Amino acid sequence: MHDVSRKKTRAFSSEEKKEVEKALKNVRVFVCHRETVQRYRVYSLTDEVTENLWFPDRDGKNLRLVNYFKDHYEYDVKYRNLPCLMVSRRKPCYLPMELCVICEGQKFLGKLSDDQTAKILKMGCQRPIDRKEFKLQVSKEMTKLTGRVLQPPKLKLGHGGHVRNLTPSRRDRQWNLLESHVFEGTRVERWALISFGGTVDQKSNVPKFINQLSQRCEQLGIFLNRNTVVNPLFEPMHVLSNPKVLETKLKKIHKAAFDNLQLLICVMERKHKGYADLKRISETNIGVVSQCCLYSNLGKLSSQFLANMALKINVKIGGCTVALYNSLPLQMPRIFRQDHPVIFMGADVTHPHPLDDFSPSVAAVVGSVNWPAANKYVSRMRSQKHRQEIIQDLSTMVREIFDDFYAELSELPSKIIFFRDGVSETQFHKVLQDELQEIRCACSKFPGYDPPITFMVVQKRHHTRLFPCENDPFAPENQFSDENVPPGTVVDTVITHPTEFDFYLCSHWGVKGTSRPIHYHVLWDENGFTSDEVQKLVYNLCYTFVRCTKPISLVPPAYYAHLAAYRGRLYLERSDSSSTISRASPPKPMPLPKLSENIRKLMFYC
Repeated sequence: MHDVSRKKTRAFSSEEKKEVEKALKNVRVFVCHRETVQRYRVYSLTDEVTENLWFPDRDGKNLRLVNYFKDHYEYDVKYRNLPCLMVSRRKPCYLPMELCVICEGQKFLGKLSDDQTAKILKMGCQRPIDRKEFKLQVSKEMTKLTGRVLQPPKLKLGHGGHVRNLTPSRRDRQWNLLESHVFEGTRVERWALISFGGTVDQKSNVPKFINQLSQRCEQLGIFLNRNTVVNPLFEPMHVLSNPKVLETKLKKIHKAAFDNLQLLICVMERKHKGYADLKRISETNIGVVSQCCLYSNLGKLSSQFLANMALKINVKIGGCTVALYNSLPLQMPRIFRQDHPVIFMGADVTHPHPLDDFSPSVAAVVGSVNWPAANKYVSRMRSQKHRQEIIQDLSTMVREIFDDFYAELSELPSKIIFFRDGVSETQFHKVLQDELQEIRCACSKFPGYDPPITFMVVQKRHHTRLFPCENDPFAPENQFSDENVPPGTVVDTVITHPTEFDFYLCSHWGVKGTSRPIHYHVLWDENGFTSDEVQKLVYNLCYTFVRCTKPISLVPPAYYAHLAAYRGRLYLERSDSSSTISRASPPKPMPLPKLSENIRKLMFYC
């Protein structure tokens, strides 16, 4: 409440009230105005403020709440402009907030904010040497096994219109773009900036930000025309709380660019739930990609911040950051051929947070549409039944992605490599049985088309950790026992399934805590991959992620599917009350709004 409203002399706005009510719902509290400690569960907040609350006593007379606490407990309620806590569903039972204390030790089941997640990581992440000393007396010896470290692939970057090759040689396998351009830079001829909130001093940084962002883009081989930027539009923060007003403002700035706006940069005073409406309106109603940032970053304008912005802008408009120098047909000629394009697909389902028992789940499927680079992806999103993991409309989404693939390459993919994220081992059989059949159904829509399929499950949520051995003669140079295993570490024995096709790959460098390897499980393989081939393929793909200059922990098709599914959930999380669903009604999937044709084939979700 202190974060929401710093002015205690005024009542909550409707938006602030909803925010506080959402945070306090189902929280247990105890009261401090009685001798006995009585505990309650918060159900909601009162519609009226404490000053205006009345309730019937046992005789049926109406009593004023503040007078009741004065007469019975000799307590004068101070914050009369705030609502009270409702702690009963059946009858009026009001408690002033100032007399309530939150009980300790409650498990929080809601979704954490980005700041809360960051604080937990700082508090709970442990280096490998600390994690070993966790005082668990299960066994005195950890399981010893032999892994191997894959070598990083050679990469292609741009260099003034020429191709520059680079092999990541740092221990963490990162590289930089100080002397290079992105592999494929785009041209942004018409773009605009809209501001929400901000002080006078903060707004004065906007011209400098526009100038330096254009310069940073130019250094990276991205053309951001500073001469055709539409005049910035400055709006108060509350515009984000009203979707109809927000849509009017966005249409106004789009019209000012003669309806051919390519990019909209949005600068916000702080993070706001209207971000979801902003993305939905711009990507479905207007047809323009957007890039958001905070005023707090405009004060510093660090080179890293500007570079991150530039990379995101480039990929959203249709460019790419990096490509493999030796294409996949050159690396694995037994599996891939230059003249037979292959599609890499990823799928994920995102579910509402644990306290939400009615919102639909959102499924997303992505697929690569260029070959042999295989680093540009299109996406499809659908809502489905609440908490259903099996993708309901997979056949239709796959078929639509095949249509986009054919439009780009004039032929259908000769092989399908499918990465499925978010599936537990108990669901393997069901997912393989249903979703593999859906993929085949999508192929059957094209006469005589029956490509070989490899279906692989990607698991992040497990408790396996890898530690380097002390005094290991095969450890990389400068590798100490208190550090994480290096990027490219593969384990496919001892801790894997004795008969099935699975392996653990740690493709990234752990910056915080102990690295978590990704568990890849090949459920179906008609392409005849060997263990070495599929491990090399996955590791090399991890270097092609578009938003950073380092290998990522999760294979990109699965990562993009996760981002697309999250974007689909944003479309459902509208800030206007008209879009809410009654808990009394049966849960029905709310259809997602249709994407604009302008951005349907772009990686707008990155």
